[in-house]
Amino acid sequence: MAPELEHQARLFRYEAWANAEVIEALRAGDPPKTLRWMAHIIGAGTVWLSRLRQEPPSMAVWPDLELEQCANGNAYLAAGWADYLGALGPDDLGDSLGYRNSQGEYWTSTIGDILSHVTMHGAYHRGQIAAALREAGQTPAYTDFIHATRQGLIT
Repeated sequence: MAPELEHQARLFRYEAWANAEVIEALRAGDPPKTLRWMAHIIGAGTVWLSRLRQEPPSMAVWPDLELEQCANGNAYLAAGWADYLGALGPDDLGDSLGYRNSQGEYWTSTIGDILSHVTMHGAYHRGQIAAALREAGQTPAYTDFIHATRQGLIT
């Protein structure tokens, strides 16, 4: 795999690992909004993967999911992103994709920008979940990228 694609694939392996860590932390109890944010990470990831595959989305951007459905959705996304990235060539990252957002607006973005958005979007909402867990007196999952790499949790 070309270096640019391997980097993206590594970020998506991190995404799957970090999501799984957060889902596990939520098993101890999910304060208000935390499950909704986790479901949104799964829903938005599923929508973006569908857009890139040029398929109709199988899930809403803000789905109403239980924790086990989030875990199943995370496993689905991990496999889906690996398959999608494995089929790309290095020049594909600069290709543009037209799509409609959840408000029905038409946009065009490069595949590389979409992939970056998905992983940054997940990190943003995992941060919200961590803050809410701390506020509720719980210990959030430790999902720093550098922690995952130092511990060999992702390759």
